[in-house]
Amino acid sequence: MKIDNVNILLLAVGIVLVVSGIFTADRMNWFLDVVWVIGGLPIVLMSRKYLRLTPLLYWLMAVHSLFLIGGGFFTYEHMPLGLWVMEAFDLERNHYDRLGHFLQGFVPALIWREVYIRWSPVPKGGWLFFIITCTCLAFGATFELIEWWAAVLSGKSGAEFLGHQGDHWDAQWDMLLCLIGALLALLTLSRLHDRRLHSLESPKIESTG
Repeated sequence: MKIDNVNILLLAVGIVLVVSGIFTADRMNWFLDVVWVIGGLPIVLMSRKYLRLTPLLYWLMAVHSLFLIGGGFFTYEHMPLGLWVMEAFDLERNHYDRLGHFLQGFVPALIWREVYIRWSPVPKGGWLFFIITCTCLAFGATFELIEWWAAVLSGKSGAEFLGHQGDHWDAQWDMLLCLIGALLALLTLSRLHDRRLHSLESPKIESTG
């Protein structure tokens, strides 16, 4: 198999994932936070030969994966980067999980955009924007249900996984930030994404341009 920058990037994420799993203090919480990486990384690696995505997408997925791994290793409430920001700006809570839910909208928005453009009849334009936004928000709401079920089933680790830090409106904030992330990604990266899509020389892309 040809070694390229994307393969190196995915390998690096895999190494960080394994190392974090070995040294984490709470393996159950770690698993709950990184299960998406554990499930997604092998799929992306094995599909590289048959389903080539844009490099932009691989980089965004790698950044998101590292963010999830960091939250799993430290727990979102005790993530040092979030604690530093909390102290520096005199905040009431660690907002690392808030950024996580922002990314939960930002990165999947570009993933869904690529899926819809390349493998669906939905044309570029207002309807595509609307459908992607709804898809991301629906996934964000579903994730809140998954968090609830995981917390009920896993006890103490589930409470760490939720990371609501006493905020009764945590789920609503999470969904709002997911929505903001999706909208911002579509508004700022769509043109760049289009250029990267065209570089793949896909007939599907040319027919929807």
